[in-house]
Amino acid sequence: MAEKESTVYIVDVGASMGSVHNGREISDLDFAMTYVWDKITSTVALDRKTATLGVIGLRTDGTANELEDEESFEHISVLQEISNILLPDLKQLHSSIVLSNTDKGDAISAIVIAIQMITKYCKKLKYKRKIVLVTDGQGPLDADPDSVTEITNKIKQDNMELVIVGVDFDDAEFGFKEEDKDPQKAKNEQTFAELVESCDGIIGTLQQAVEELGMPRLKTTRPVHSYKGWLTLGNPEEYDSAACIDVERYPRTMVRRPMGASRFVQRQDPANGSTQSTGTLVNDGDLAMPDAEGNDLAGVKNSRTYQVLDEGAPGGKRDVDREDLAKGYEYGRTAVHISESDENVTKLETKTSLDIIGFIPWANYDRFMSMTVSSILIAQRTNSKAVMAFSSLIHALFELETYAVARLVTKDDKPPVIVLLAPSIEVDYECLLDVQIPFNEDVRSYKFPPLDRVVTVSGKVIKEHRNLPNDALTSAMSKYVDQMDLSSFGRDDDGNPSEYMPMSETFSPVLHRIDQAVRWRAVHPTEPIPPPYEILVRYSNPPEDLVNQSKKRLEKLIAAADVKKVPPKVQGRRRNRNEVKPLSGLNVEALLGSDQKKAKVSVQNAIPDFRRLLDSAESIEAVQDAAQQLGKIIEGRIKNSFGDIAYERALEEIKTLREEMIEMEEPVVFNNFARQLKRKLFAEELGGNRKDFWWEYRKSRLGLIDSKAAATSDATEEDARSFWSFT
Repeated sequence: MAEKESTVYIVDVGASMGSVHNGREISDLDFAMTYVWDKITSTVALDRKTATLGVIGLRTDGTANELEDEESFEHISVLQEISNILLPDLKQLHSSIVLSNTDKGDAISAIVIAIQMITKYCKKLKYKRKIVLVTDGQGPLDADPDSVTEITNKIKQDNMELVIVGVDFDDAEFGFKEEDKDPQKAKNEQTFAELVESCDGIIGTLQQAVEELGMPRLKTTRPVHSYKGWLTLGNPEEYDSAACIDVERYPRTMVRRPMGASRFVQRQDPANGSTQSTGTLVNDGDLAMPDAEGNDLAGVKNSRTYQVLDEGAPGGKRDVDREDLAKGYEYGRTAVHISESDENVTKLETKTSLDIIGFIPWANYDRFMSMTVSSILIAQRTNSKAVMAFSSLIHALFELETYAVARLVTKDDKPPVIVLLAPSIEVDYECLLDVQIPFNEDVRSYKFPPLDRVVTVSGKVIKEHRNLPNDALTSAMSKYVDQMDLSSFGRDDDGNPSEYMPMSETFSPVLHRIDQAVRWRAVHPTEPIPPPYEILVRYSNPPEDLVNQSKKRLEKLIAAADVKKVPPKVQGRRRNRNEVKPLSGLNVEALLGSDQKKAKVSVQNAIPDFRRLLDSAESIEAVQDAAQQLGKIIEGRIKNSFGDIAYERALEEIKTLREEMIEMEEPVVFNNFARQLKRKLFAEELGGNRKDFWWEYRKSRLGLIDSKAAATSDATEEDARSFWSFT
């Protein structure tokens, strides 16, 4: 279970926060909220009930807190009590944080309110408590020494963390110092620094905090064991000499995927006659999300029905329950039914176990055999004998430079897997790292032609060939690759050569960009999404200095490879169709005396003939005529097909017709053919019941050309989707 967290953000909204400083284009409040919103939305994105937060407004126009009757707590408002924050709460909070018209309000008193909120919510339970104050330091402070001492003692006593982030605060480590600073602000900064130092907190400038927002935050998770039991060497049931060690298995690396999307619909009053076509509204309260305007969003769940053919039922089909269905497996084009009793015969009964079945030298293992992410195997923590025995096994494998091969069953009746156990000895711990490897039946061996020679049919080996690089090209490529070496192009803090792309600074752009976009949109629903953080795109292109250094090597490589620029495609009068001209420049068709106007699309050579007709087409009528000829051939193949023997060829011709009409910007021609083909199939005009071809046609996804694929299409995206219906 993740650690419980409770954080209170104190946001200064005083009138002085509306000023613009240090060349920024936004006010100090907007600049501060860049940091605050990022932190709040990051907590919301965790989607953990144990991650709670609250928000206090400092120097507000009004007063709303439990100590509002006391004068020193005026102009402090609790904008959000400590709780789990959802999207509707974010919208309400966004509308509550606005610039005030006053500069009155004590930041020290706001910290007292935050301490009271955390104490009341967390009680004596184990929580990670944190207070974050964001201010420009220009408001009045009631820094009574006795009060500050009490605050400091309470923060230390409850193990709270105090973080103060100041707008344009001086920070020698970051290298920022504000010129012509207001004396009152300088005094307040000193007071804040003393307070933070006394309670072991953190104080910093907002510029540094905002810059560090671009650094992706790694998600820490508490590992859960995937196996807990014996690691055996030998069969303990038959041999007394067999070794049994109590071990635990945990994931070492895991794939983190982008956050998933959820589907919601606007909840409407049934009296309005609303209908749903693709989903069903869940019951009231189930996945309901009321937004700030009071319009509820309801989650969508799928509803699946099963039908069988029944001539006596209305529409020729009858609904059946899932319990009445039999399980079947697809074998080719046939559904093969296997009864539950027969299936149990094929099911392997297994017991939870981890058995070593062999050993292999390090040198004999190929890295490409690893199939999964790695896991870590450790001895049972409270078992000293297991720790000693497991350590002996690890050191034996390490000294002999050997891997162990084991059979793993994580739960009873689960299929067994084969894992490779590799020893790992670090300063503070020892373990075995395991990764799944394939069974012998899973390995497929493929032979590819060699890259350094050409072997003829007769067995002759040719070292010099037009498809093989010569010595000059090989040398030029080798020098260019060496020149583009990134392994030592970076520089460390002392200016010495270092790795250019260390793993600790390389992040997944897709993962963190989606996270950034979702968090931004949650707070700014109408504003454009900002560009990705610099660190996410830093390594998307090679370093400019390295490219310039390697320019001469690249020019030599281009010369050695005889690289030539491909001439631009010639646009003829036939829309976007390319004209293919012979190198001689002569009109071959005219020399041969062929009459293209009399050419027809033959059944035996339909696709090449169709393309030749399109190449010679001088008008739209000629294109339509060629399409009609190919369409009749397709219908003939379906009509005269023995079973499904000609379906594949017909689908290939439909694909060609569709692609050519998209290229020539004549989607209407194909759409008319597709609609006519569907009508004839359902009217059984193509050799009787050919519904099986319709299923193959649907799987090929060669439907109508919509306006998204071709701007001149007469079919919308909705028309293209409805085309696949059975009506």
